[in-house]
Amino acid sequence: MSEARTLRCFLGDQLNHFHPWYTDGTPATYLLMEMRQETDYVRHHVQKVIAFFLAMRGFAEHLRQQGHDVIYLRLDDPQNLQDLEKNIHHIISERGFTRFEYQLPDEYRLDIQLKELAGSLPVPTEVFDTHHFITTRNHVAELFKGKKHRLMETFHRQVRAQTGLLMENGEPVGGRWNFDAENRNAYNGTPPVPATPRISRDVTELVAMLEKQGVQTMGKVNARDFPWPVTRDEGLLWLEFFCKDLLPWFGTYQDAMTKTHRTLFHSRLSFVMNAKLLSPLEVVERVIAEWSERPDEVALSQVEGFVRQIIGWREYMRGIYWERMPDYAHMNFLEHRNPLPSWFWDGNTKMACLRHAITQSLETAYAHHIQRLMLTGNFALLAGTDPAEVDAWYLGIYIDAIEWVELTNTRGMSQFADGGIV
Repeated sequence: MSEARTLRCFLGDQLNHFHPWYTDGTPATYLLMEMRQETDYVRHHVQKVIAFFLAMRGFAEHLRQQGHDVIYLRLDDPQNLQDLEKNIHHIISERGFTRFEYQLPDEYRLDIQLKELAGSLPVPTEVFDTHHFITTRNHVAELFKGKKHRLMETFHRQVRAQTGLLMENGEPVGGRWNFDAENRNAYNGTPPVPATPRISRDVTELVAMLEKQGVQTMGKVNARDFPWPVTRDEGLLWLEFFCKDLLPWFGTYQDAMTKTHRTLFHSRLSFVMNAKLLSPLEVVERVIAEWSERPDEVALSQVEGFVRQIIGWREYMRGIYWERMPDYAHMNFLEHRNPLPSWFWDGNTKMACLRHAITQSLETAYAHHIQRLMLTGNFALLAGTDPAEVDAWYLGIYIDAIEWVELTNTRGMSQFADGGIV
């Protein structure tokens, strides 16, 4: 072990390559852990578990290559106690660390767990920001303090003005804040969707480890051909592909549904962003730069719709989450109590749209926002499904689902279980 006496902990969605920790001069050991605590709190899609483990392992290797001391506990490590608190207590005691530091979690349950851990450790503890989001946890609460309604559009405009993104002389570029009316076209096969840059990994060993350890998952995976980006370089590759090849048509067809193509012109960058391998600011700045370089090929409506999803919707949902937790997770305004139909777990239904969306989700761990909200979400709402069961399904099945973004979409936008807060 190195001479470092400070133990710094990364959670699986805190894989930021540019965190200030690395340059603050503190000799430190960095800790990452694969734990049953995280694989088991909800039943996840097998591709989601694999993606997070691959991303964490790749990030640990990146830290080592940068000269940092790293402790990495794999799921099958005999020393792994499978619980965040137990592991950290054991490591600090066993290796003689004199200080513990961690970054603000993005899930309420982990926030509470780490606060309780900090209070029980025999060494000083300090918490740091993740340096990922554009706004703070409390931005929404402060912006809407004393107000009845929390309109995303109000939040979006305030963040645009604050950051200067797509702004000119204090006004929105193009004279409008929102170009949604131009972005609701049906897709008829033209233009053809470009082929995504190929990423392929053999994850046979990882799948075997999950099975041996008894981790219960859902969905399918081709263990010899895992296609998701799980490193920063791969995320940047897909970002470039999106800007060069998909952005010219993104907005036009962002709400379209078709059986002929699963992803259309969507970026599918949400996993690498939610794992913090890419930052929201660098993503939107790259998209805006592409529009600036090719204004004749990339219409403003394509760019505005994408930017609003990232700096408006994504940040807004996080703000609602932190303003309203933990009560938000138990809201059931419509008092729905029905169980989620069993075919949500296998796609075996005669309803064609639902069958297609659910089967795709089980096969790929992905569906775009219209499939999620307007198909599966609307059915669950009309069927009077208990929002807790809907939450568990959404949180588990999608590769990008982390509670801060999943819960507010499910209870709020999809199920109206929050009574109209969102």
